[in-house]
Amino acid sequence: MTTRDSAAAERIRQAAIASFAEVGYGGTSTRQIAKRLNMSAAAMYPHYKSKEELLYAIAMDGHQGVLSALRKADNDSLPAAERLRIVIEEFTRWQAEHHELAKVVQYELHGLTREHYRTITAIRRETSDVLAAIVHRGIDSGEFTVTAADDVVLALSSLCVDVCRWFPSRTHQDPVELGAAYGELAVRMVR
Repeated sequence: MTTRDSAAAERIRQAAIASFAEVGYGGTSTRQIAKRLNMSAAAMYPHYKSKEELLYAIAMDGHQGVLSALRKADNDSLPAAERLRIVIEEFTRWQAEHHELAKVVQYELHGLTREHYRTITAIRRETSDVLAAIVHRGIDSGEFTVTAADDVVLALSSLCVDVCRWFPSRTHQDPVELGAAYGELAVRMVR
């Protein structure tokens, strides 16, 4: 087990996620993260050498988590509309269930170094590629009537990603129900 896989490192990540989601990366100090855990800021450094390294670990966890969920949900033997519905349901559900983490990994990437940002954007492209493959298949088969695949992928991604900004709300409390609604909307969008 590496230092980052330890229970202490996980507690630090969770405290950082809560603080970054609440007041932003720029508004959070390592001292504030440590205070949430009743520890000294120096106790964090064996696990994460800097606040940026901590943000990078969180961003990797979040981006790899959503990419893995989408790949697991995708079944290329299904018709494109069914594939799209299932993948958008999962994308939406993941964003809702992990809304604090998702908010950090979607809106706080400006705190990353250029190298770390490039690594994360590569994973983001892979996530978009899952949707793009489905949309292209639907267009090629004639199942989808849209013509601008890139625009559709951008719209669908934006729809799902934005969930973390407002979830939960008075109207939407259940990630699974929200996923089902967004899955249906996605299918209507491409037909």
